[in-house]
Amino acid sequence: MFAAIKEQHKGVDVCINNAGLAHPEPLLSGKTSSWKNMMDVNVFGLSICAHEAYQSMKERHVDDGHIININSVGGYHVYPVPDLHFYMATKFAVTALTEGLRQELRAENTHIRATSLSPGLVDTEFVSRLHSNEPEKVAAMYSEFKPLEPKDIASAVTYVLSAPPHVQVCRFSLIFNFLNVHLLNLAH
Repeated sequence: MFAAIKEQHKGVDVCINNAGLAHPEPLLSGKTSSWKNMMDVNVFGLSICAHEAYQSMKERHVDDGHIININSVGGYHVYPVPDLHFYMATKFAVTALTEGLRQELRAENTHIRATSLSPGLVDTEFVSRLHSNEPEKVAAMYSEFKPLEPKDIASAVTYVLSAPPHVQVCRFSLIFNFLNVHLLNLAH
């Protein structure tokens, strides 16, 4: 992928890592193959892309690039949703990786910025894939409240990218009415 980007566009100046998938696999009864898949996509895939983006910027002397990791509010708080506990662990890893990346970029004396953008539920195929065998759960989640829309995430990305060079947006959370705790019981 990065070779094609280099060939077609000379390289990467902005990398938006939007890696995220979840399987309904609780810690006590989940399948390790699903945990591995979440780790491969949510953690390793994101890390590899951030690494490759940085290498592209460094190779071309880009000193004002940006790496934005689309995280989750589940990367900062463990909600009482057993089906998502391992997923939340991968998003906690994204939180740590983004902060580590920011520190390493600073140590390299670069002006390349790193941001963790952490939305709550967004109206995408995420929930329908998570609960593909239980469409009633999907319908119930979306009927309880209005989730964020993809354009809300795009607006947040635009905001982060438009910050002046001396401003580092380390963490940006988009939270919706997630704290209707009765909604969380749908995942049980």
